[in-house]
Amino acid sequence: ESTANLTTKPIKLSVPVPNKASACTSGLDHFECVGHTLVEKVAFVPVLRSGLGMCDAMLELVPTAAVHHIGMYRREMMPVQYYNRLPKKCDADIAFILDPIIATAATTLSVIGILKKWGVSSIHVVSVIGSEDGIQKIAKLHPDVQITVGTVDKELTKEGVVLPGLGDAGDRLFGTPLIEDADEEALLHHTKRKRSLSELGSETSH
Repeated sequence: ESTANLTTKPIKLSVPVPNKASACTSGLDHFECVGHTLVEKVAFVPVLRSGLGMCDAMLELVPTAAVHHIGMYRREMMPVQYYNRLPKKCDADIAFILDPIIATAATTLSVIGILKKWGVSSIHVVSVIGSEDGIQKIAKLHPDVQITVGTVDKELTKEGVVLPGLGDAGDRLFGTPLIEDADEEALLHHTKRKRSLSELGSETSH
């Protein structure tokens, strides 16, 4: 459904076929025909980590698409970017944001802003479950962005959790436990992680 609006153009193809003189594949003729290829340059942007679980399925639909990663985590209801591997120059006509859950939509809105600044002309959000509030917020702030979701859940808690939802998609995908310790959560931030490694290096050098 999310790729239904992509357009195609005809392209000439040459297909090898066995010739009439021999049934074996060593003697081949070529059959000229017309196929179709996508007009748009497509980029898939999975939001790390959970968006990785949607990437392979989308690549089955559009195997020629580029894949660019943006890493986000949430601290006190606010999205924090920790990774961005978009090329310096925008090389896509349309970008598909892959994120299983749209809750408050804060993460999705942040990624939309990053992609618009990058310069892509068309953005399409693809999600498994979205909250009613989150979807409405995206539609209001970015009416030019298309949204495709598998289902809509109406309840959104004050902590920003969709109910019934599906829990933490990243933890479920990779089988990792929930982070409950504040010190462990702080290590998720790349600046904290670098400081920890540098401190460790200084300790071992003495």
